[in-house]
Amino acid sequence: MNLDVTQELLNSLYWISLVAVVVSSASGVLKAGFRKFDLFGVVIIAITTGLGGGSLRDMLLDIDVFWIQDQIFFIVSLASALTIFIGARFVSISPKFFLIPDAAGLAAFSIAGTMVALTAGAPWLVASFMGVITGTMGGIFRDLLCNETPIVFKSPLYATAAWLGALGFIALVHYEVGVVFSAIIAGLCIFITRLIAIRLNLGLPKFQLKE
Repeated sequence: MNLDVTQELLNSLYWISLVAVVVSSASGVLKAGFRKFDLFGVVIIAITTGLGGGSLRDMLLDIDVFWIQDQIFFIVSLASALTIFIGARFVSISPKFFLIPDAAGLAAFSIAGTMVALTAGAPWLVASFMGVITGTMGGIFRDLLCNETPIVFKSPLYATAAWLGALGFIALVHYEVGVVFSAIIAGLCIFITRLIAIRLNLGLPKFQLKE
């Protein structure tokens, strides 16, 4: 299954990716900030979070890395980091607040990653998993650099929500629903599912050995 590369698709992919970079970078700032990192550490975590998943995706697909090809993504990631770093000094933020931009980044990047993979000619199942990689790897890099167990491995319906949303996007496009509408619907489903899972502590069964 391939997506026809139209101007509408390119515009949608550009803006979805841009939003994903901004909110993911913000989540990186908040996580690093609560670990009491200095400005340089916060910036590195933010950029890694915002650009890491898409970078890995592009390398696996053997295409140009998106933020090297267009430095505006690097610029907005840096700007997001500095804005949150400064703003946090004037506004009280709960340690759990980072879960909201994290969920938004997961949704946006999962859809963007799936779209990129499809336009690169990847099979639909591989494309959906590329969406998962794009949506989750930035957060994994963030948590590892913060010396924590990645949230994707222990938090309610994280990668699962991303994968289901990616598959839902592919299904909608397959049945000739508009790409933009499909992206919005699938992205919202990922975001809302993630927040509900956090609220109700819904998750997959955990590995347990029989005693």
